[in-house]
Amino acid sequence: MLDEITQAVLDREEVVRYLRGSIGERGGQARERVHAYLGELRTTQRHAIYRALQHPLYPILRKIERKHENLHHVVAATRAQHRIVYASNHKSHTDYLVEPLVLDDNGIRPPLIAAGINLFGGPLGLIHRHVTGAIPIRRNTKDPADLVTLKAYIAEILKKHDLFFYPEGGRSYSGELKPAKTGLIHAALTANRPDLVIIPAAIAYDLVLEDHVLAKQRVKKHQRPFTRELAEMVRYAVGYRSRAFVTFGAPIPAGDCDPQSRADVLELTRLTRARIGALYKVLPTAIFAAAMRPSITRRDLESRIDHLLEELAAKRANLGVTSGRDAIDLAAEPLETRGIVVAERGRFRVRERSVLRYYGRTIEHLLATPGRPH
Repeated sequence: MLDEITQAVLDREEVVRYLRGSIGERGGQARERVHAYLGELRTTQRHAIYRALQHPLYPILRKIERKHENLHHVVAATRAQHRIVYASNHKSHTDYLVEPLVLDDNGIRPPLIAAGINLFGGPLGLIHRHVTGAIPIRRNTKDPADLVTLKAYIAEILKKHDLFFYPEGGRSYSGELKPAKTGLIHAALTANRPDLVIIPAAIAYDLVLEDHVLAKQRVKKHQRPFTRELAEMVRYAVGYRSRAFVTFGAPIPAGDCDPQSRADVLELTRLTRARIGALYKVLPTAIFAAAMRPSITRRDLESRIDHLLEELAAKRANLGVTSGRDAIDLAAEPLETRGIVVAERGRFRVRERSVLRYYGRTIEHLLATPGRPH
């Protein structure tokens, strides 16, 4: 006997069409593939155990001071009994810890999380499947069976749960805000919920835990085992301290969007990305990196930062610092400790150019001129 969600997915119109051969496969083979992928997607959230996970993860979590802004948007949406899809930029593997815990810290009902399938190996995979309620996503898949099943599963999940996902797909290896993908937004729209809203969220760190790893690779060349990435993160966690700012935006009504209209889906996706970009907290390390030169005096750097801050203020950016002097006071020490810059005889010099550029690119979308692609 089929469980409730499996039967609901199999009964959805798009899955029925696929099983009847609309994309080539049909019959037993098509049904077997759908069932196999459903088995991979199935997840369970046990909230009481999830809260307890903070204790074994404390060695990492204690290094990150969680801060939030505009949580009232989330509170109002939950009180109005909206079905919520959270859409956030993606900076680090710690995003999966920090952002849901910000909600949990404030008594907000926990969403399920869409996460890359590379996070589902070994003991961590068991935790994701049976505790955190994470949904494994095969990014960049072209398999029609996977795509049809995933979208149908997301649509059915939204009948009972909120969802948290990252429209960029994977983390940004270059630092910049990447283009948003339409797949999960389209899947959410097919739930046909008039009460559906998208709450944009932006996460920003003073220092990203795996900054050196991401910056030196620049682009994602292949999917690496998470165990290897975790080992690298542990290496760079020595001496690591950072604040994480999670900023929430006003809900974007999505219940009236037509999932069959490509124009509607694209417009909603672009609007969501634009809102995420506007919410992104401009922290001292980012503005320092954006203004930095290979070698520069403190006075010249302060002047360059002040100029950038004026430009950002005119665009109503979410500023975490308001003067060049304060930005240098707050950013210089952590960047030096991280081995990214060095201060010598009144001048700052670059030690890790790729990592410095990584931080500078995190606010590039805010400094882009109108009409320039980014």
